[in-house]
Amino acid sequence: MSDQIAAQSVIEELLRLQQAVPPRSGFARFWGYSPLGADSVAWYRGAQGEIEVGRILSRLPPEWRVFHALPIGKAGADIDHLVLGPGGIFTINTKHHRGKKIWIAERTIMVDGHKQPYLRNSKFEATRVTKMLRERMPQLPPAQAVIALVGPGQITIKKKPDEVRVMDANDLRRWLLKRPVSLIEADLVDLAAIVDAPATWTALTSGPTPSLMAKFAVIDGEFRTARVRRTVWKLLRIVSLTAILVIAGPSFITAVFQDFLAPH
Repeated sequence: MSDQIAAQSVIEELLRLQQAVPPRSGFARFWGYSPLGADSVAWYRGAQGEIEVGRILSRLPPEWRVFHALPIGKAGADIDHLVLGPGGIFTINTKHHRGKKIWIAERTIMVDGHKQPYLRNSKFEATRVTKMLRERMPQLPPAQAVIALVGPGQITIKKKPDEVRVMDANDLRRWLLKRPVSLIEADLVDLAAIVDAPATWTALTSGPTPSLMAKFAVIDGEFRTARVRRTVWKLLRIVSLTAILVIAGPSFITAVFQDFLAPH
């Protein structure tokens, strides 16, 4: 399971959905139309978030072990990231909400005013992982549920949840390293071997194909290029309009407004 890459299952679903999206025409590419289908956008954002958190976790010291996209349950569910270290066991659920307002209470998370089931789902993941691992190593501490928010615009905490830690992903590495020691190296070695065994999990996986990240990189590059082109065309329109107004002069602008306000 250590061969699984961050966002593997999300990227696989994104690529599957994109197969049904017709290639953009030269005209569409020129004007910066997105290469993503309507159903693909959320999966693309999800992949971005999990890849970013994967990068953050890759900077943990070598005594920490990190696993990604571990299949659990049915209907394609997986654990975004499972982290094992001296500070314990952590199930990390990534949520990519760039620029959004996040409101957190004891039992609720809201994103731009919309209630989300993140706390319940994260707690369930941690409980399930704890049960699975304790069947092999009964002395283990419980897994800690963590929600890592990627790119939030604003985080408001009314009251911290009791059983799930919610934080900006940028604070994740530092927070993990500050956890009090609860696992010794010998236990971590045994635990990592259990997690790494495909038989531990509820669904078999063949591992990522060599071209998986390459295919995502193509889509990501096309999306970013399209966004830049849209921004350029928007700025050009603003500059053109400003130039017209400057050349026309105040008298022209006054005449336009007078004509607009005059009764017809």
